[in-house]
Amino acid sequence: MKRVLLSGPRVTLVPLSMSHASGLRAAITDGELWSLTVTKIPLVDEVGEFIRAALTGFNQGTELAFTVIDKVSGQVVGSTRFMNISLKDKRLEIGYTFFAKSWQRTYVNSETKLLMLTHAFDTLQLNRTELLTDSTNHASMSAIARIGAVKEGVLRHHMVMRDGRLRDSVVYSIIAPQWPEVKLNLQAKMASY
Repeated sequence: MKRVLLSGPRVTLVPLSMSHASGLRAAITDGELWSLTVTKIPLVDEVGEFIRAALTGFNQGTELAFTVIDKVSGQVVGSTRFMNISLKDKRLEIGYTFFAKSWQRTYVNSETKLLMLTHAFDTLQLNRTELLTDSTNHASMSAIARIGAVKEGVLRHHMVMRDGRLRDSVVYSIIAPQWPEVKLNLQAKMASY
């Protein structure tokens, strides 16, 4: 997969690089995101390692991470990535997504997902995208369902969290035949902001 810049009316997704470290630290600090127990957001002093791991994943062909930037303010508001990429199987996962607390429940998440899904289905011509979340993260499950993803099941004891808890991950997907309806839904959401 090539490094690409994805740009919408209010949000730009720029391939993640070390130049975004200070902006990501500020986003993580806004709401003390590292303290959330339902997701793996890096600690402030782990941002460099987070970026290096993403770049390694890109070099291995399994990830493409983005810095999410609000166009009006120019502010780094979070990060997201394509991961578990399998172009031969025409699928990938969208994950490792986080936004600064002050940007949550705004247009940022909807526009970010629209940009990523448009690239996945319209440009890459994929058959499937997956989104996974912690089974205890009800806000995330609701947000994923609202965009039109279908719940497929639970991966039990899927991940070990920072505090040692075994996380069950809920798997959602969007497949190519669903994409036109999901796209219209996301575009309608964008128009309502």
